Amino acid sequence: QVQLVESGGGLVQAGGSLRLSCAASGRTFSNYAMGWFRQAPGKRREFVAAISRSGGSTSYADSVKGRFTISRDNAKNTMYLQMNSLKPEDTAVYYCAADHAYTGGRESAYDYWGHGTQVTVSS
Repeated sequence: QVQLVESGGGLVQAGGSLRLSCAASGRTFSNYAMGWFRQAPGKRREFVAAISRSGGSTSYADSVKGRFTISRDNAKNTMYLQMNSLKPEDTAVYYCAADHAYTGGRESAYDYWGHGTQVTVSS
């Protein structure tokens, strides 16, 4: 089992920045590829970004490319999502997830999920 806890969400004005963190425990963090997903009210959960076990490969949803950056620190068992130039449409609950293999945006492949952190972007 891998336990995942997100933090760093909050309320920010459009154009602002936030950094989300995902702290992992329970198993060897570096054995898992990781991803960020989000779910806005009334919408399905969607892929945001993913990172391979070593951090050498990353992928992003088109809607966040150039604005969001995913990274990880295996020594600290933590993954991050730096979000810049935030827009009201980025408002959602953000979830981190762990995958035994690097599959990018395939939600069904992820085995472990956190409980989410709320991000609200005001216009």
